[in-house]
Amino acid sequence: MFGDLFEEDYSSVSNDHYGKGKKLKTKALEPPAPREFTNLSGIRNQGGTCYLNSLLQTLHFTPEFREALFSLGPEELGSLEDKDKPDAKVRIIPLQLQRLFAQLLLLDQEAASTTDLTDSFGWTSDEEMRQHDVQELNRILFSALETSLVGTSGHDLINRLYHGTIVNQIVCKECKNVSEKQEDFLDLTVAVRNVSGLEDALWNMYVEEEVFDYDNLYHCGTCDRLVKAAKSELDDLEYMYDLFSVIIHKGGCYGGHYHVYIKDVDHLGNWQFQEDKSNPDVNLEDLQNEEIDDPLMILKAVLLQEESNLIPVDQLGQKLLKKIGISWNKKYRKQYGPLRKFLQLHSQIFLLSSDESTVSLLKDCSLQAESDTRRNDQQLLKTLTSEPPGLNDRPSCPHWFDVNDSQVQPIKEEDIEQQFQGKESAYMLFYRKSQLQRPPEARANPRYRVPCHLLNEMDAANIELQIKRAECDSTNNNFELHLHLGPYYHFFNGALHPVVSQTESMWDLTFDKRKTLGDLRQSIFQLLEFWEGDMVLSVAKFVPAGLHVYQTLDGDHLTLCEIEIADGEDIFVWNGVEVGGIQIPAGSDCEPLLLNVLHPATSSEEEQCQQLIDSPYVFPSNAEIGSVFTACAIPDGVILVNSAESVGEESWTTIPKEDLKKTFREQGLRNGSSILIQDSNDGNSLLTKRGKWITSVNEVDWLQVKNLCQLDSEEEQVKISATLNTVVFDIRIKAIKELKLMKELAEDSCLRPIDRDGKLLCPVPDNYTLKEAELKMGSSLGLCPGKAPTSSQLFLFFTVGSDVQPGTEMEIIVEETISVRDCLKVMLEKSGLSGDAWHLRKMDWCYEAGEALWEEDAALKELMLSSGDTLLLIEGKLPPLGFLKVPIWWYQPRGPLHHWKSHQDQTNCTFSQGGVWRANSIQDAPSDAHAEVSLRYLGDVEISEDATLGELKSQVSLPPAARTLLVIWLLPAMTLPSFSEFSIPSPAFLRAWTVESRRPSRLLRVHYQRLREYKLGQRTEICLEPLQKEENLGPQHVLLRTQMRLPGKRAYALPVDLVWDTARGWTAGSLRHRVADFYSLPVEKIEIAKYLPEKFEWLPVPSWNQQITKRKKKKKQDNLQGAPYHLKDGDTIGIKNLLVEDDDDFSTVRDDIGREKQKAFALGRKKRKPFVCGAATSPLVQRCLPAPVDQKLLSPSTSGASDSTGPTLLLQVLARFLVSARCGHGLRALLCHEQRGRLSPAPWRVPPGWHGPGRTTGANQPTPSRQHLSPATIFIQKLTSFALTAGMGDVPRGSSLHTCL
Repeated sequence: MFGDLFEEDYSSVSNDHYGKGKKLKTKALEPPAPREFTNLSGIRNQGGTCYLNSLLQTLHFTPEFREALFSLGPEELGSLEDKDKPDAKVRIIPLQLQRLFAQLLLLDQEAASTTDLTDSFGWTSDEEMRQHDVQELNRILFSALETSLVGTSGHDLINRLYHGTIVNQIVCKECKNVSEKQEDFLDLTVAVRNVSGLEDALWNMYVEEEVFDYDNLYHCGTCDRLVKAAKSELDDLEYMYDLFSVIIHKGGCYGGHYHVYIKDVDHLGNWQFQEDKSNPDVNLEDLQNEEIDDPLMILKAVLLQEESNLIPVDQLGQKLLKKIGISWNKKYRKQYGPLRKFLQLHSQIFLLSSDESTVSLLKDCSLQAESDTRRNDQQLLKTLTSEPPGLNDRPSCPHWFDVNDSQVQPIKEEDIEQQFQGKESAYMLFYRKSQLQRPPEARANPRYRVPCHLLNEMDAANIELQIKRAECDSTNNNFELHLHLGPYYHFFNGALHPVVSQTESMWDLTFDKRKTLGDLRQSIFQLLEFWEGDMVLSVAKFVPAGLHVYQTLDGDHLTLCEIEIADGEDIFVWNGVEVGGIQIPAGSDCEPLLLNVLHPATSSEEEQCQQLIDSPYVFPSNAEIGSVFTACAIPDGVILVNSAESVGEESWTTIPKEDLKKTFREQGLRNGSSILIQDSNDGNSLLTKRGKWITSVNEVDWLQVKNLCQLDSEEEQVKISATLNTVVFDIRIKAIKELKLMKELAEDSCLRPIDRDGKLLCPVPDNYTLKEAELKMGSSLGLCPGKAPTSSQLFLFFTVGSDVQPGTEMEIIVEETISVRDCLKVMLEKSGLSGDAWHLRKMDWCYEAGEALWEEDAALKELMLSSGDTLLLIEGKLPPLGFLKVPIWWYQPRGPLHHWKSHQDQTNCTFSQGGVWRANSIQDAPSDAHAEVSLRYLGDVEISEDATLGELKSQVSLPPAARTLLVIWLLPAMTLPSFSEFSIPSPAFLRAWTVESRRPSRLLRVHYQRLREYKLGQRTEICLEPLQKEENLGPQHVLLRTQMRLPGKRAYALPVDLVWDTARGWTAGSLRHRVADFYSLPVEKIEIAKYLPEKFEWLPVPSWNQQITKRKKKKKQDNLQGAPYHLKDGDTIGIKNLLVEDDDDFSTVRDDIGREKQKAFALGRKKRKPFVCGAATSPLVQRCLPAPVDQKLLSPSTSGASDSTGPTLLLQVLARFLVSARCGHGLRALLCHEQRGRLSPAPWRVPPGWHGPGRTTGANQPTPSRQHLSPATIFIQKLTSFALTAGMGDVPRGSSLHTCL
């Protein structure tokens, strides 16, 4: 019935010690829940083991049984870890009972598992699902324990605790002889039917005298005959027994459910009712005193009770609720605000972590303040440490609990008597001797008499549970946010698009949705160390036109759940106004719609032809539908619309003229809808009755095929009638016949679509229908020589270099299973190039070099390449997978060294033959000590993304022979600087920065952090700065360049690095204290200001700690990370000593000169007239301009332009246009150039070592040869070089083109 419970099965038992040994039958996805308010653990039901759970809980709450079992150590019972050893004697059942009891006592889980115990019984899953009699189980379990404990000190455990004897006496009525007989028992069975109670049942069955007479006489041994006699049992008057466990059975004799009422003898549980818990105010009348009303004192008292005075803010609120019985929100929020804000406002007492997740008491509080509050704190601690009545009320009398499998609930003794109303019945009762007394140390002490090895095991298991719960909590409450950074986007064609690639413009952030919007904003500030200015977070979504900004997130005090941020939400990070100088429309009203606009094509004589042009256009959904005419440059006409999901021949409807003022949304148009523009004067109008149009597209039932086979024919192009289901092969054969070409072309020709710019697209397979090929009626096709690619082949365009000129692409057909390496070889062979220092990149949507094809062994199909894609053949070998290609610069902040002297000056930089930049803010502006930046280019390195910043520094500072394979220098022939002359003893003497706009930008501070975690990207450059002493900056440290103002002079001393710890906040007061301490000056006797080099201005940092906003009329803590300071690493801070100088002026003479030059430069730009020429009317230039240019402005000027040649004037126009940053990325694509096989990441940025065509780029770095460059590319390079000089006004008016270049 119970399997092999009588015999221990040593092979079937696991030694599952929370991860060691047997796997659970059902792996839980989440860790078990912690104990509830009763602080007692239940037992999980395996399906039908409620009877077992009730018995085990009774034995567990029997102190004598539990402690007797715990007294048996491993030396007697063995160890579960040794169960597989052949010679080891392991008593598995008592060991598993010990572990179960330890779990019930100490493990912080709602319910324990009996899986290991039932496995030791040898039970199968069928036994676990079948219910049995609990009394029978009790007898078998005791018998199995006795058998298992033979040979140990616990061999008599069951006999000693549960054995009893019944003494039967028979007294002869004749001779008064007494005959006694003893019977052993573990439990007594009584019949309770037709009796008033248990005592009557016991009296009737075991105590009441039984008389032998008449037909039932007794044979007396003394009298040796049948006599009358009386039988009775001895009454045990020596002991009194107390009931402490009642196992309840509910149901019939063939099934039902068991649970148990247990008296908590050792006061292990928390006897508290839910109604008492839900109304704590009733029990807290005596706590509503002056101390409890002061939140400052009670929070200090709670923190003083913590060992390290450090606690998570969430737990602080829970401990406050536990101590005073009421939450912070109910008692204090209305008067003092949220708890986190209260801690921030009392920063002189509480120290919040950088992410505001933990709080502690400040250790440097004055002793006087501590002594003043100690007396009140002690009084408050006395109040708090005495538990409020009703919360943990433990009087001397033990309380009862209802243990029902996993659930443990308190129950009153009088309520137990009400349970027996016919629905349930008491099935098994357990009693203890009333004389048994528990020692005081056992009271409310679950660790009492528990063996040390079990204590250690349970402590370790609790730690593991906490870790798992924290991980589970993080998993359940964390979600992914996609951050789209405004500086990496530009506004193009009605929506936002990445400047480089989607991977570099979008960062994934895992964040806790329970935190506030302000926490998210602060985290993004810390993540984006380069950010300057205000930060606005907006919800964005991808639409077919691109990325669109919708709702701006407000309310920094609201949690992300409250503002309904979803998992995977796209968040656009910007300044809230513009991106790249263009104001961004936001909101659902102006959501961009991608529409297909069909309009008649016009010939060169401005006459409409019958061919329809299908072009995609993007319009704001709140724009008037009449704006289609302006977008298509059509003065007037009739508009027909067709919704995206409309199907049928009568789906086109006309828009009346009075409805042209309505918006696209009001007309019901959506993404994918089609618009047809017809000439209103066309006599062949398709307008019919009822205001509907008969499928105008179906009336265009032809395709135009042009002869591009370079063979003479009578016709250059023909129209072929077709339907959407016509096969391309039939169209091709019919076109060959009508063009009267050779029949041999049927085997060696193909049809290729022609786009609106006249470019030939990918050939169309012959077996496709027009619908499958996505060809629309009225399209133009070219009949070209060569076969179309098969279904397993790809037709690709490719070009050499990143300067993509329309119409210059080469074509290739390859198998889709070909690898990137083999495809590269084929392209090199077709281009007539050699060498292995080449790689492939995809061309992005703005015709620039995009993502590189890193996996050289991967097939083109695996990389999701399709026919018609364009690849760029770029010079330069890609770093291995998982490596970064990083240009390394040498940074000398205090001016160039003598051997780095410049040999050649340019407008904004001084660049030597060795590769040195010396950047100033403006040409000819005098450079101050804080404005000088000297960078020396060392070379490009390839380094693993898993390498740490310290390893990068180590490899750079070591001589070449000592470098490991972790770093590969790509310029081995370059003479690297002798680091020994710089005296760099270790990497800790180097400081690393990222380089942006030829200046150090972001400080890479954590020495042991991996480069992958910095999110450097493939185009990041790093400069290294030598230090005089070791440095190891933490994440809370900010590095500032401080300069002390010289008294009596408008000048500053040399800059000195200052490290500021911002763990206590980015406040002005904290910075002033750090500066005063660094210069040993009184804090009230200094003034500080941040230097703005681009404006030649100083921004004073005031001495206040709070500011009042006009909008909300409430105080907020100042933060130097925000506007207007935007303080970051590397900023210059000027210090003025008020003891020797008390004026308010921070500026220098150089600043005055710099500002005057800026004013003169700005005034000169306003007075300067634009120089134009007729060449600017070319289509290539027109496409680069943001708006149509008046033809009169592009005509040769007669006022002041006579001394300039036409090409020079055009170059000056474009150069000034380039510098004014108004051209957008269309001109950037025009001006991109080839330099060492990589694209310049910004249009205004000179690549390292590049000086324009024909110049030396540094040691052993030859300029790309012109023999591989097209004339257009060389012209663009000249234009770029000219723009860098002529655009700033350096070239005198009238200078010729060859002089400028």
